Amino acid sequence: MEEKVILVDEQDNQLGLMPKMEAHEKAVLHRAFSVFIFNENRELMLQQRAAHKYHSPLLWTNTCCSHQRDGESNIEAGKRRLDEEMGFSADLKEVFSFVYKAPFDNGLTEHELDHVMVGDYNGEPKINPEEVESYKWMTMDAVKNDIETNPDDYTAWFKIIFKESYSKLTDA
Repeated sequence: MEEKVILVDEQDNQLGLMPKMEAHEKAVLHRAFSVFIFNENRELMLQQRAAHKYHSPLLWTNTCCSHQRDGESNIEAGKRRLDEEMGFSADLKEVFSFVYKAPFDNGLTEHELDHVMVGDYNGEPKINPEEVESYKWMTMDAVKNDIETNPDDYTAWFKIIFKESYSKLTDA
């Protein structure tokens, strides 16, 4: 059964459900989340998306991101996906949310009301090879500089989130 996303308005009021691919084909606004995990040195854990992903393969992005399931809180969704993708759990707190739209070369579009969450973790992840190719830790300044130097190495949504939230994430 295909995963469904939660359609929302710009105030995050739920409007209904739609199959994920259809929502991305039609660029319909839906609820999503992005998790940013920091270690004790305030370095951000980045993941490299798996090579076989249907969009943005092998690009670097935030620790994990996905879509909430119907009836699932933002925090529950973030913890679920963090475990599924990166193989660990962490306490999360929501820092802010915002709306963005990012088209892809394959004709799909992310149009999301994204709930951004942060957490702390100092161990090594047990990455799921179905989702993640690799990971690395970087300081926020190093990420900012690398995005400016190598923008094609990063996912479209991560560049948007990072630009929109740099100060909020460094203070989180």
